[in-house]
Amino acid sequence: MRTDWRLGLGFSLVTVIMWGALPIGLKVVLGEMDTITVTWYRFAISALIATVWYGHRSVDAVKRILKRPLWPLTLLAVAGLLANYIFYLIGLDHTTAEAAQILIQVAPLMLLLGSVWLFKEPFSRPQWLGVIVFSLGLLLFFHHRLLGLATLDDGYLLGLFMLLLAATTWAVYGLAQKQLLRHIGAQDLLLLIYIAGAICFLPAASPGQVERLDGPGLGVLAFVAINTIIAYGSFGKAMTYWDASRVSAILPITPLLTLLFVYLSNILQPGYIQTEPLDWLNWLGALLVVTGSALAALGGRL
Repeated sequence: MRTDWRLGLGFSLVTVIMWGALPIGLKVVLGEMDTITVTWYRFAISALIATVWYGHRSVDAVKRILKRPLWPLTLLAVAGLLANYIFYLIGLDHTTAEAAQILIQVAPLMLLLGSVWLFKEPFSRPQWLGVIVFSLGLLLFFHHRLLGLATLDDGYLLGLFMLLLAATTWAVYGLAQKQLLRHIGAQDLLLLIYIAGAICFLPAASPGQVERLDGPGLGVLAFVAINTIIAYGSFGKAMTYWDASRVSAILPITPLLTLLFVYLSNILQPGYIQTEPLDWLNWLGALLVVTGSALAALGGRL
């Protein structure tokens, strides 16, 4: 493996920028389209691009994971990521971009804990410290909402619940993928998931809703559709050129970028994107979530 920290850092930053901007783009298109239709477009466009780009190289791998004994794991991975996409979008539609990006950080933590439980992977003291710091950060970030829990809007509570479901289903996908990657590449599995998503969500989607979008809106829809391919492709490249521990330490800054992007978008167009009521405790909570995530990801390498 050729190592180059500059390429590794560059691809890691592309990944976090794409993931950091994603909830804002989704918020924009959700103003004109429903969650099922947006999700269908994301899968359909990704499937088209992936099929043209590398589909011919993935045919044998896809056939292999659709046969015994791998098909149950394949079904789990496909169902997990499809559910993650729709639960995340419903949660985002009922909350804010900042809240969604902070709470979805529970997903990689669930993946780590699931790996410890299922695969007996070691979990060091620094990782347990990361879990504690992460949990404290969540409490601080949502302290406004927790203090007003009795009067909290039912829609917001539904959104938080959907985001937790999204994190859980992503962890299920991650655990299944962890086993499947012994037999195929990540791109092969993603191609199958894109195609499955395009097929499964089509009956409930309303593709004609795209006519509601103006030029910039169509551009945002295209962005959220190709976001997965660019982000996951950059993530794979980063892992190729840089140590996994260093890449893992960069990824948790994603929610901070979302906070920054929301702030900048509301400077350009005040009130366009719904925001969380942020004070210094919210910002401290976000920093602790990032720090805790990094500690948990780095594990025993510290």
